[in-house]
Amino acid sequence: MGFRSRSICALLAGVSWCASVAWTVPAHAAELIFLSNQGANPGVQALAQGFMQASGHKVTVLDLPASELAQRIADGPADLMSLNPEALAGLAQKGRVVADSVTPFTIAGLGVSVRAGAPKPDISTVDAYKAALLNAKSIGYSRGCSGQHVAEGIAQLGLTDQLKPKVQLTGGGTGPVTFFLARGDFELGIQQTNVMVGSPGTDYVGPVPGALNKPCPNSVGLLSVSKQPDVARAMIKFMISPEAAPLLRKVHEEQPKS
Repeated sequence: MGFRSRSICALLAGVSWCASVAWTVPAHAAELIFLSNQGANPGVQALAQGFMQASGHKVTVLDLPASELAQRIADGPADLMSLNPEALAGLAQKGRVVADSVTPFTIAGLGVSVRAGAPKPDISTVDAYKAALLNAKSIGYSRGCSGQHVAEGIAQLGLTDQLKPKVQLTGGGTGPVTFFLARGDFELGIQQTNVMVGSPGTDYVGPVPGALNKPCPNSVGLLSVSKQPDVARAMIKFMISPEAAPLLRKVHEEQPKS
C-alpha cells in the first residue's frame, strides 16, 4: 500500500501555529463509524472533520436512539464511541469496548439559553444567575451529566425546594434541552454550551457563572466489533493531540487538563 504525507498545518486553514506532526494519508482510505453521544457530538463532528482532512480516512458520525445504539455496540458496524467516562468504563467491563483504548478527550461547561427573541436575563454573576432562576416562570434541564450539575448548582444556591415546582427535566432521546425550549416548553434552558450555541429557535445567553459551572467530561473508546482497530486508534490519538485543541474550542469545548 502506498502512502503520501501531508502536514496538518496545510490542512487546517486559519490555525496560526504550525504543528511538527505529519499525518500519513493512505492510498486506500478506511471508513470509520463513530457512535457519538449528544453531549460530545459537536466536538466529535469537528474532530472527525479534522481527522479526515489530516489522514484521508472517512469518518461517519452517528447519534442514534438507545435501541439502535445497543445493536451497533453489540454487532456493528461501528468502530468508536464517545460517552461519559463512567458509562464507557462500564461497557469496557462488559467487553463491548477495548479497555486500554478508553481515553478522556473533551469537557464542556454549562450555559443558559432562552427562546429566540425573548429577553436575555443577566447571569453575569452568581447573584444575578440566582435572581434569573428565581424570576423565570419555568426552567428546563436534562437528566444527564449537565442536568446533574445544574441541580447541584441549584442546591448550592439553596433553591432546590423553591425551584422544584417550575423545573422540567428533559430526556428520552427526543433532543437536547434547546429542542424543548424552542417549542415553548419552558422559559429558561440550561445545558452544555457546546450543545446550545446556534440551536434553532433559541438564543444563547451565556455561561453559568463561577464555580456553579461544573463541566461535563466525555471519553472515547474503541469498540470490540471494530473492523478497523488500527485506524480507529489513530483517530483517538488525533483527538487528544495539540492539533485537536483549536477544533474543540471552535465548538465551545476544551481538552481535559492532564
